[in-house]
Amino acid sequence: MKVGILGGGQLGQMLAQAAKRLDIETVVLDPAEDAVAGQVTRHLAADWTDPAALQELAATDVVTYEFENVPAAAVEKLVADVPVHPAPEALVKSGDRIIEKNLFNALGIETAPFAQVDDRDDLDRAIETIGLPAILKTRRFGYDGKGQVVLRSADDVETALEAIGGQPAILEGFVPFDREVSVLAARGRDGELKYWPATENVHVDGILHISRAPAAEVSDALLAEAVRGLEAVMAHLDYVGVLVVEFFQVGERLVANEMACRVHNSGHWTIEGAASSQFENQIRAVAGLPLGETAVSGFAAMVNLIGEVPSLEALEGRDDVFLHVYGKTPREGRKLGHVTVVAESRAALEAKLEEVLAVVGDRAKPS
Repeated sequence: MKVGILGGGQLGQMLAQAAKRLDIETVVLDPAEDAVAGQVTRHLAADWTDPAALQELAATDVVTYEFENVPAAAVEKLVADVPVHPAPEALVKSGDRIIEKNLFNALGIETAPFAQVDDRDDLDRAIETIGLPAILKTRRFGYDGKGQVVLRSADDVETALEAIGGQPAILEGFVPFDREVSVLAARGRDGELKYWPATENVHVDGILHISRAPAAEVSDALLAEAVRGLEAVMAHLDYVGVLVVEFFQVGERLVANEMACRVHNSGHWTIEGAASSQFENQIRAVAGLPLGETAVSGFAAMVNLIGEVPSLEALEGRDDVFLHVYGKTPREGRKLGHVTVVAESRAALEAKLEEVLAVVGDRAKPS
């Protein structure tokens, strides 16, 4: 069995590592010469539409993604010759925020109020309907806080479209949420479904800082509602692989923010914190293997390493702390690695997490 992977960043790296443990060969396609997945598997450093590279990917048994923004022409070429999971329609639905929100609403999944914005007149009408505060986002390509502008008053409107480069956009009503949680699920080729406990996420400057799992005080009813939503999306798309939906929790309501049709940063804790990780189950799903169990026996937290990797010597050699350094060139705002902590109780997890934050830094606290 050989799996082709579109994208060679850290997600591709961890997918390749998971595949190796299953005795599955991988190859990644990524234009970047220094794509870090190339440290652990064969790397085709070529343009997304390079005919020779696509031919080599098409010679695998199945192709999957770690990166959504692959040119449609490349995907169309691949699907003619090799199974591709998740199906390209999933990328279309998740890659455009208007299409994504319409899908959620059509499936009975609550979202913030939203409106399409292509020019200043659209923005004025959207604000009149939705009100302020609101968030103006590009319809495509925004992540980690990029391509987003918060509008708090009429004074922000004049420069809002300019700030996102005049790109096609969506205005979303502001949700006064208690916290953000994400729910990860995997669906096999035969429709088998597994899901992990809800994860609580803390962001700083639009970039994920800490994830904790299982999230505290998520009722069985609330989790069941989230899973129902994911199941509806997966059934609609005949989905194969890992799907992640980020929700805003407002009391006992979940308001869908966005989905990722791939493995996700908020699920990195599953490598050490669950019986099977999101990466293992992504490989299992697309390869047609039975899904691994997703049960957890304790508690886990993950801290992202952003911009630079501090000295981690003080954390080495522990059986409750796991260091993942991706081998990427340091750059401001770039995800360079993560640290996962596991514990038998929530109190113990928080104590250990404080020890880790003392070493790597707590971006949520003023410097």
